[in-house]
Amino acid sequence: MKLSHLSMLVASAFLFSCKPAGADEDAVNTTAKVDKSAIVLTNAVIYQHQAADTMVIKDGRIAFIGNAETAQKQYPNLSNWQDLEGAFIGPGFIDNHNHVFEADAEIGGDCDLSDARNIRGYEQELIQCKRELVPESDEWLMGYGHELATLLSLTDESPLEMLDRLFPDNPVVIMEQTSHSMWVNSKALQLAGLNDKSADPQGGRILRETDGSLSGILLDNAGDRLFEIAWNQQPDLQSAHKRGLLNGLRQLAENGITTVGDGRLYWKRGWLDTWQQLERQKKLTARVSIRPWIYPADPAAPQLEFFRKVYQPDPNRLLVINQVKLYSDGLLQNGTARLLQPYRQTINPDLPTGLDYIAPDQMKWWLVEIDKIGYGAHIHAIGDGGTRNALDAVAFARQEGSAQLYGLTHLELVQVEDFGRFKQLSVDADMQIGNEGTLHADHHWADPWLGHERAAHLMPVWAFLAAGANLTLSSDWNVNELNPLISIANALELKGQAFPDVDSAIAAYTINAAKALGLSEQTGSLTVGKAADLVVIDQDISRAKPAKIRQAKFLLTMLNGQVVYQSPDY
Repeated sequence: MKLSHLSMLVASAFLFSCKPAGADEDAVNTTAKVDKSAIVLTNAVIYQHQAADTMVIKDGRIAFIGNAETAQKQYPNLSNWQDLEGAFIGPGFIDNHNHVFEADAEIGGDCDLSDARNIRGYEQELIQCKRELVPESDEWLMGYGHELATLLSLTDESPLEMLDRLFPDNPVVIMEQTSHSMWVNSKALQLAGLNDKSADPQGGRILRETDGSLSGILLDNAGDRLFEIAWNQQPDLQSAHKRGLLNGLRQLAENGITTVGDGRLYWKRGWLDTWQQLERQKKLTARVSIRPWIYPADPAAPQLEFFRKVYQPDPNRLLVINQVKLYSDGLLQNGTARLLQPYRQTINPDLPTGLDYIAPDQMKWWLVEIDKIGYGAHIHAIGDGGTRNALDAVAFARQEGSAQLYGLTHLELVQVEDFGRFKQLSVDADMQIGNEGTLHADHHWADPWLGHERAAHLMPVWAFLAAGANLTLSSDWNVNELNPLISIANALELKGQAFPDVDSAIAAYTINAAKALGLSEQTGSLTVGKAADLVVIDQDISRAKPAKIRQAKFLLTMLNGQVVYQSPDY
């Protein structure tokens, strides 16, 4: 089916009329007043409504799900009947952890090293990028894509010396692929006020050479702080923000995603202004739960004041702000994920079990204080120590009377005794499985840090299902593929941990995520009365094999009954 004039479809009405499948020529009452205020999708496979083939959308909500004959009797004057020719209608997907603001941003993309395979490849790419800079100026080079292990393999010079050799005048910061470390030169360190005597910030680490000199590598919050300085000095910042966010929203719609949980909002970079501008201009094409970042090394009082000022809990608006984002720990590869037992080896030997982004007692305090304003929290936790500390903080908040939404994300290593606490404490478990390593349970990359026995227990998806936790799947875009169908297909083939059925996999990307965001009354399922947030796919993914699910095509995405994406071929 080819739908015409998308710009007018967004006004909530399809332009041309066609009769529903199986209707006879006289079925529509042509003498009565024609009602163009609703849309009828017919001849469709409607998820979890086996006997239905027709959906009526009116005033942005699902008004009817059933068969075409009944729809015609209940709505005799509707003219916007659209034959979907057997396509599948599902609920719009909900990505509970997605960095949509950053993932397709122009800022930070001056130099992409992700295709380079070794240190000499990095050097060649950097030389090419240098040609774009204004020499002898304070213009920043902000790049992306190196691997920390590759930098640490340097022997002839340090990472700092290499960047200083290539860029003696311009400040340079390169974000590592996971975003948890930055590679910087001396000019950047100088502008950030960092030197050999600088102390590690809370939640971060300044890597040093054996003689105590700076290496040019900043881990976790140490890198975040410098990167923010560079970000805020970029030209035409607001315009760049808007272009990047619109690009990100477009890609969400193209992949059937109608709701996202924001991975983090760096509000000191002016990101919230852009979100609010798009909401005022009615340019949001997804529901978004914005999660303002708790800056671990900054004073609490001004942060709490900001959270009070921007709090927006109304679930019927597209922009919701009622959760914060905080980190319990860092990353296994960096030796900064908090473990209960020491690392087998680490680049931080004086941190044998990693670090706390926010100390356990501080995290408890934060959860109680933000609860007073109305906020829950979405908490990054990767190590088993980081997970336990986060659960302990939620348990403390619950004891203090909190009924807020809490979720932990990533959850790479979790102890057996902690799985049951997720359901007990009403804590959502969010995981990312849209990659080949998790699909095939290939965790050998972690053997050097954890040893084989602990590494073999990474990504314990099945344990959360068995414990009855509200499990959500997400992309952490752009760490993993954005397409939800990849994760849904992977869920059915996870080595040793396959989901019991396709419905449980779809639920993890729809209704479970809606519950985690406090939006289950608005979206997450195809239910009469809920918002018409839906996706049309070229095949029935509820009956297809995983390989076919991965290959399925998105034909149409609707938010509140408005078309936000239409395939060019549809």
